[in-house]
Amino acid sequence: MPFDHNDHYHRTMARLVPGGARTALDVGCGTGRFARRLAGLGIEVDAVDPAPEVIEAASAAPVDGVRFLCADVTRMELPAGRYDYISCLASLHHMPFGTVAALRDALAPGGVLAVLGCYPERTTADFAWSLAAVPVNAAARVAVAAAERARGPRPRAVRAPVRPPEMSLEEIRREAASLLPGFSLRRRLFWRYLLTYRKPS
Repeated sequence: MPFDHNDHYHRTMARLVPGGARTALDVGCGTGRFARRLAGLGIEVDAVDPAPEVIEAASAAPVDGVRFLCADVTRMELPAGRYDYISCLASLHHMPFGTVAALRDALAPGGVLAVLGCYPERTTADFAWSLAAVPVNAAARVAVAAAERARGPRPRAVRAPVRPPEMSLEEIRREAASLLPGFSLRRRLFWRYLLTYRKPS
């Protein structure tokens, strides 16, 4: 499928970078597209993913300001207060939700944690949002596929391992309330939610 739901939200995620940010951690970076976008903003980025094949692909096209690491963030000793911005794009459901506590502690004062997450459909509201996304998704796929054909054949992209989400949106909201006081959680199209947390200055 040429239309990538996570890439669609790169601009939204980039707008959440706090002013003056100098350091970032991209958790579950995949082949590094968002990490490169952050580096383009003049930010020094640690981009982490446990899948060797995607880190190998990411490292094949190095860019100034990004350090790619093949590592499991749940087993890393993250430096306290280091990062001005931490992003998780469709990666948090691959690890225990409690990992956000370690990410919270790794934020510098005033730093922002931004999670573009996935959730399973369980409630009437979930299915309503899914239904709303279907025609938009179909139109986007057609448009992107047409643009791809116009550009000609391209190398097949390396895809990160995928697993289905298990926590409902209500469970996520409940866990976040205890670990990320003052957080914001909003539904987004394409079966995603956006969770944000700013560490007190």
